[in-house]
Amino acid sequence: MTARELPSVSVLALGGTIASTGAGAGVTPKLSAEQLVQSVPALADVARIRAETFRQVPSPELTLADLTALAAEIAQRIDDGDAGVVITQGTNTIEETAFALDLLVSGDAPVVVTGAMRNPTLPGADGPANLLAAVSTAAHPTARGIGAVVVFADEIHAARYVRKAHTQSVMPFRSSPVGPIGWLSEGAVRVGARPVGRRRLGLAAVDESPRVALLSIGAGDEGLLVDAVEPAGYVGLVVEATGGGHTTAACVEELERLAAEMPVVLASRTGAGELLQHTYQFKGSEMDLIGRGLIPAGAMTAAQARILLRLLLAAGAPTDEVRLAFVALAAPSAPAELLAGRLTVTG
Repeated sequence: MTARELPSVSVLALGGTIASTGAGAGVTPKLSAEQLVQSVPALADVARIRAETFRQVPSPELTLADLTALAAEIAQRIDDGDAGVVITQGTNTIEETAFALDLLVSGDAPVVVTGAMRNPTLPGADGPANLLAAVSTAAHPTARGIGAVVVFADEIHAARYVRKAHTQSVMPFRSSPVGPIGWLSEGAVRVGARPVGRRRLGLAAVDESPRVALLSIGAGDEGLLVDAVEPAGYVGLVVEATGGGHTTAACVEELERLAAEMPVVLASRTGAGELLQHTYQFKGSEMDLIGRGLIPAGAMTAAQARILLRLLLAAGAPTDEVRLAFVALAAPSAPAELLAGRLTVTG
């Protein structure tokens, strides 16, 4: 295949470890998208690359405004003829970026997010291999129609299931409960499973992100931070509860009061498994909290639930539509009658 016949793939760089370098005690994001691409000559055999440094920050600094602007840029590049788009960023919030892009970018063209665990100054830096695998996936017809994915260490993870599960391993990502949906073998892209039901949230670019608090509950929690949520100016809350969705009794009354004023979503801090809804009935259990108005997050992590809640609030969804949207996304495939007005499911 000649260079002219190769598919076009954009690489949009956001910063992170893959772009971090320095001569002192620590590294910072400095390398441009063009420099990342130039460091992997084999990319020229896979696709015609259009590289742009879209942001240059550590990944926790990425805002909802950044992500909605990124989604619009991806859509434009696909409209301009790209077969797929690759995003490079820090691994710490890859699961949030991928989850948001899965909701915001329509169409079948692959949107692939990747990064690195070892920066370019270290032996065995994994960024070049991950970038090559990501571009290979974005360029391959097999990856069309599966939504946004994270490609890392030759594994392909669906955005709706992936989460970072290790602080230092070069294979830091896990997908619960299904595992990776594909892999690369000798550079060839394999997709072994395709997620059911494509989710889409119609949302234009936003200038400011709705303030959504994330509160983790531990043993003996006194519930004092719950009291601080509303006075601090938050308009939504995600509770990262213990186990199947449990808090201490001390939190319950204030959570019930907040749920009457704003959307309050109940997620689990375990990182795997679906939130319970019909098993325990003590004060602070999942049945008790859902009965008091909290919205169950299903199998979503608290980080994913917070992204979804912020997107819905940015779209102007009232609490009843927020509840319907979480019901729709919690199910493997949701019937049309369960969908909120701003959320669609196809396929």
